[in-house]
Amino acid sequence: MHPTSAEIQHAVDVAMGRAGGSLLLKNARLVNVFSLTVQHTHILLAGPLVAAVGLEYAEAQAQEVLDLEGRYVAPGLIDGHVHLESSLVTPAEYARGVVPRGVTGVVTDPHEIANVAGAAGVEWLLEASEGLPLEVWVTVPSSVPSTPMETSGAALGLAEMERLLAHPRVVGVAELMSFPAILAAEAGELEKVRLAERFGKSPEGHAPTLTGRSLQSYLATGIASDHESTTLEEGRAKLEAGCFLMVREGSTTRNLAALAPLLRPEHGDRIGLVTDDRLPSDLLREGGVDFLVRKSIALGVDPAYAVRAGSYNVARHFGLRRRGAVAPGFQADLVILDDLRTFAAARVYGRGRLVAEGGQLMADLPKAKASAAVARTVKLPELHPHDLRIPARRGRVRVVRAIPHQVLTVEERLEPTVRDGEVVADPARDLAKLVCIERHGKGGRIGKGLVTAFGIQKGALACTVGHDHHNLMAVGVSDTDIVLAARRLEALGGGMIAVADGQVLAELALPIAGLIADEPLEGVDAKLQALEAAARGLGVTLPDPYMVLSFLGLAVIPELRLTDHGLVDVRQGALVELFVE
Repeated sequence: MHPTSAEIQHAVDVAMGRAGGSLLLKNARLVNVFSLTVQHTHILLAGPLVAAVGLEYAEAQAQEVLDLEGRYVAPGLIDGHVHLESSLVTPAEYARGVVPRGVTGVVTDPHEIANVAGAAGVEWLLEASEGLPLEVWVTVPSSVPSTPMETSGAALGLAEMERLLAHPRVVGVAELMSFPAILAAEAGELEKVRLAERFGKSPEGHAPTLTGRSLQSYLATGIASDHESTTLEEGRAKLEAGCFLMVREGSTTRNLAALAPLLRPEHGDRIGLVTDDRLPSDLLREGGVDFLVRKSIALGVDPAYAVRAGSYNVARHFGLRRRGAVAPGFQADLVILDDLRTFAAARVYGRGRLVAEGGQLMADLPKAKASAAVARTVKLPELHPHDLRIPARRGRVRVVRAIPHQVLTVEERLEPTVRDGEVVADPARDLAKLVCIERHGKGGRIGKGLVTAFGIQKGALACTVGHDHHNLMAVGVSDTDIVLAARRLEALGGGMIAVADGQVLAELALPIAGLIADEPLEGVDAKLQALEAAARGLGVTLPDPYMVLSFLGLAVIPELRLTDHGLVDVRQGALVELFVE
């Protein structure tokens, strides 16, 4: 949203004293993201714009005067990379969760819903996020599907991407995820970078573990950013190569502590803070990108620079003019804080209007409706326990080892447990069956493998959130329970479930594209807590088991994954056999 000529003219008149402002914030301690100082000053607003900042405006005329008595004022925060669908709630409910915390904007990559419903899914999200007190910008999904080794519900080609790039709230081409294809200089992937540049928008990256020659080759394409760094050395290498480094702290992927030493003023505008994927429990208890600002400060990062990394730097990276600072001519998105270090928002203003106070949103929110394109999307094949059978062969088997608080996995090679001529789950060895069932009504492929580190002793967990193809992912020690879980999720239109001994223990319906609930954030969180408790009752010891399960099909992050096509060795970029000699 750009200011009108009349709004700009009025801001000039207010700054010159020819007209009264809408709000005067007196005696503020302003977090100046340009000088990285905290300065005592007065801030004068002219409707949606900041008209002026300075001590000379102490007696300026304004419709409302608020003496802050030394409270802090910071720019509204902007999350630089998030998948709104991963919050499991509608954009409106997401806004209700984060705006009262001081988050006034997000850049979202809707490739989750795009992998289910294509361009229609992106259009649904754009419509559902219109008119919120949270500004939502979109990057056009570039990896639908993310690889040819999976079955997604839809595909986005260059023509569809080009049409979506013309939308005024689209600010880039989203993370190019298939780094093996990019390193192979595949023309189709490189053309997506050129497409972003042709529209004057940012081509976003996804380069987990890449350093050295691979990193140089990846960035030689012109890709501008990366949010996948997990170590200090990796993050530093990307910064030194000119990459805009997005420091991530999601629900599963928690990288801030490792990368915090890089959050230093000498890195200027080259670092931004992002959440990527955050579950309702974390949104309610920790927050959104405000949590990253708060945690950065606790880790010793200069408070002003932490705020800058969560606001102005992101705005500058995406070319979001007039965003990310409290300064003349900038949009009046700002947060009033009693204490900068805790970053607890007392008041939040969006476009100069009070949108939240005391942790509560002040505006009514529209209720999102599921269009035909994102309704009834779970279409399973006819399914029986024998369909999940893994015939035994000579040799060891590849096993996926999940890693707590990471999306990375490790491949292990173990002797299988065999019974009656088939490979079976073995709870005593912490070996569970891992299954991926195509759920878009496109042939019903079933990928089968083994996983360790869940700790599950009985029953099954399943979900229709399976990055990025969003097929049905299940982990369990009983094929009968896995089939029951899958069938129940089909009846719900998608969701998450825990099953044991033929009984449903807990469930959450996600009827919008099999990804999103149509109920309040708190209700979704309560059901997730019940699911977590049910998982613990089944012996699960892995933190965030549903989030981890949802990522075990992500065939673009090392090492070993499972899609409906089978096991994927991500480093090779190829399907591999379960059995190895």
